[in-house]
Amino acid sequence: MVKRTLAAVSLLLAATVGCSGTGDGGPSGGERDTTLTVFAAASLTEVFTELGKAFEATHPGVRVRFNFAASSTLAQQITQGAPVDVFASASSATMKTVTDAGDAADTPQLFTRNFLVIAVPKDNPGKVEKLGDLSGSGLKVVLCAEQVPCGAAAEKALDAAGVEVEPVSRERDVRAVLTKVGLGEADAGLVYRTDAKAAGEKVRGIEFPESSDAINDYPIAEIADAPQSALAKEFIQLVFSDQARPVLDRAGFGLP
Repeated sequence: MVKRTLAAVSLLLAATVGCSGTGDGGPSGGERDTTLTVFAAASLTEVFTELGKAFEATHPGVRVRFNFAASSTLAQQITQGAPVDVFASASSATMKTVTDAGDAADTPQLFTRNFLVIAVPKDNPGKVEKLGDLSGSGLKVVLCAEQVPCGAAAEKALDAAGVEVEPVSRERDVRAVLTKVGLGEADAGLVYRTDAKAAGEKVRGIEFPESSDAINDYPIAEIADAPQSALAKEFIQLVFSDQARPVLDRAGFGLP
């Protein structure tokens, strides 16, 4: 409790400079008197932003503040005492970091799953069509860092296929990989299906059979000593609701 109190002070000071919310044009400052803080994997950005707006619409006076980043980074911040209400991770292994530290209020629940695809620029200059093509000479491939869920999943898929890849860079999260591919700074990268879909026409997502060996399950949990425990429980209920399922489906997420 002490470490979360100290971290809360730091967060409050940071908030005087700026903070993230669910979108533009919403009430701010004194117009909202309660903040629900949700840490979520970067791949959940679009889905949770939409759910956050729906939650605010049914909870007058409540602002949902999101921190989207690599799950491993978020888990580290939580175990170091960041004042958080809800954590949604892109892998059970990363969530285990939080539960092992005693920082989850209850047993995490799986709410969705995600699959890898090969992301290539729209014109596919590297002529990539299958996972084995990523080992081609001169091909610029980017992957997530190995400690990040998308990086761990990529290693599993590559190992399952017996494909060796020397990435030109390891990125902090899946969105960073996608950005490099979309800008044409890389010929290919392994990202979640949902991220490739969210990128629209900027990239092309190529599915491959070996992705079945590297499925990522997404758990969610209320954090111990959550500043807004009651709201945290309600937000988690929303994530499991019939209202949320179509949002997850449209984004490309699968059933757990």
